[in-house]
Amino acid sequence: MILPLANDLEAGPDRIGGKAASLLAMARLGLPVPPAFVVPTDVARTWAATGRLPDGFAGQLMEGVRGLEAASGRGFGAAHRPLLLSVRSGASVSMPGMMETLLNLGLVDQSATGLAAETGNTAFVDALRTGFAAQFNQCVGPVPDNAEAQLLAAVEAVMASWNSRRARRYRAHHGIADDLGTAVTVQAMVFGNLCERSGTGVLFSRNPIDGDSAPWGEWLPGAQGEALVAGTHDGQPIDALAAALPEAHAQLLAGARALEQAGRDAQDIEFTIESGQLYFLQSRAAKRTARAAVAIAVALHDEGLLSRAEAVARVSPDQIAALLAPVLGDAGAAPVLASGTPASPGAGAGLAVGTAAEAEARSAAGEPVVLVRPTTSPDDVGGMLVAMAVVTGAGGATSHAAVVGRALGKPVVTGCGADVPARLVGQPVTVCGASGRVFAGLLPLVPPPVEPALARWRALAG
Repeated sequence: MILPLANDLEAGPDRIGGKAASLLAMARLGLPVPPAFVVPTDVARTWAATGRLPDGFAGQLMEGVRGLEAASGRGFGAAHRPLLLSVRSGASVSMPGMMETLLNLGLVDQSATGLAAETGNTAFVDALRTGFAAQFNQCVGPVPDNAEAQLLAAVEAVMASWNSRRARRYRAHHGIADDLGTAVTVQAMVFGNLCERSGTGVLFSRNPIDGDSAPWGEWLPGAQGEALVAGTHDGQPIDALAAALPEAHAQLLAGARALEQAGRDAQDIEFTIESGQLYFLQSRAAKRTARAAVAIAVALHDEGLLSRAEAVARVSPDQIAALLAPVLGDAGAAPVLASGTPASPGAGAGLAVGTAAEAEARSAAGEPVVLVRPTTSPDDVGGMLVAMAVVTGAGGATSHAAVVGRALGKPVVTGCGADVPARLVGQPVTVCGASGRVFAGLLPLVPPPVEPALARWRALAG
């Protein structure tokens, strides 16, 4: 029921999930990965069928924790050198942001006191406790002052999130089977908010918007990963990491190259830096726009990583259709209502609405809509599926709205300003995801320009 993520583990993503498989692959490449174990997918399927965990599960779960304690030299929930854990979902097929993640399990009174004494940073520990309590209350319920009880409840919450409405909607849209189930990865925490030499980030080995070969991403000093992905904080360009922590930056780029070579595809990499030490937390095939899909497939073929047939197969008919979809033509004198980060290209027009529920209702009645939110969360996926475009007040190009929007082929503009959503709602607008601008009115769209990479891809396909 518990599988330590050791180099000799023989199990594929269908059993241990994509997240755990990526941790194992990164560790085998010699990249720094915090110790972890996984609850395989068959346990979650049993839980879904019976409503209860298998007999003896709690004991085996704590056996797994003892392995993490030995690897880290820390104690789960302990007063001295406490170990905190993350609990994450991990289906065999990537479903970014659709299921629950819980961080900082094991924060009880004595471990919080011990961590404050160890770090000499009570503000850091107070921030952890506040964030943990809010997340646990939202996903599970009241926080028990017992580390084992926290962990068991978190594991069940992650399993339950497989059948959340947003996860079911995402699977239906992408043709993912409902019976796959999710694995649950339990991993030692590292802290991007510990000190000024700490932070978190997302790196793409290639640009997921246009397919350019240069690494691309964002990093956020002094924060944990959820702050960047949720879009509640704006990150800095990944080049800023080179200036702040050059050794970690160089190690990150080298790791990205190794992961891309091993995976034979552009990678989406999540990382944390704790006191100058880089840790790789996840690597998966990057969600990308149709334009990037074509450019990356051609480039990987030219670099010898993909055969001709593989390069052709990397681009779906839906992506070709998206690449040929109309774009914004001459906007003329149309007022610019907002501008932000161009997070996913294309153009879309409709009535600006402020909730996913309204987007779904109006779309069902045949009215085109643009979803406008302060930030998007996984609960907004239903509205994103039907919207012509998505606009957010906060967040950057690696936020949830941007990543999911690219996967759905939706134009997305992020980080327009906190006051923008309220100003836009109720107005007809046109969104240009390529320029990052939102215009007043429903503007005409025109055929897109010819993409050079598309001609190359067609030659490979011919």
